[in-house]
Amino acid sequence: MARQISPLKEQTSEPFYSRTWNQLKSFPSGLAEGSKNPPTTSGSAAAALISAGIGCVTMMISHHFSDGDKSKTVENLLWTLGSWIPGSHNPSKLWGNIGSYSGKETMLLIGWLSSWLVLSQLWKNKQIKSRTIFFWMFVLFIAATVMSWHPIFPYLPLT
Repeated sequence: MARQISPLKEQTSEPFYSRTWNQLKSFPSGLAEGSKNPPTTSGSAAAALISAGIGCVTMMISHHFSDGDKSKTVENLLWTLGSWIPGSHNPSKLWGNIGSYSGKETMLLIGWLSSWLVLSQLWKNKQIKSRTIFFWMFVLFIAATVMSWHPIFPYLPLT
């Protein structure tokens, strides 16, 4: 007679990576079942996604204002605004500092969070079409990318 192995013992005798892989293989099936309480509106998701693009455009606008200012007052203002970020004012030549870029990052955060707050309140109970969401995301991210391209804005220094 052949000796039978109980299912519990067979499962524990597998190496941990086999058990982990078997669990990972069944992962998407839980997502395919869906939520028992799905959202009825897409306004909050639209606000989150579109506000990221608004934040990127805000950062590029602040970049243009700081690099276009010959007196460097805007750059110093941005540097002061971003001084809360570690590495903004680092005296070490080895580690360097990020300078006024910290203020530009801060402007990105301000633009992103404030637009997210405003848009989420405006669109809280609204249904926004997915094509509208992706259109504005695409336009805003492309605009932010194009704003960093030197041939379009020749007044920006290359260094």
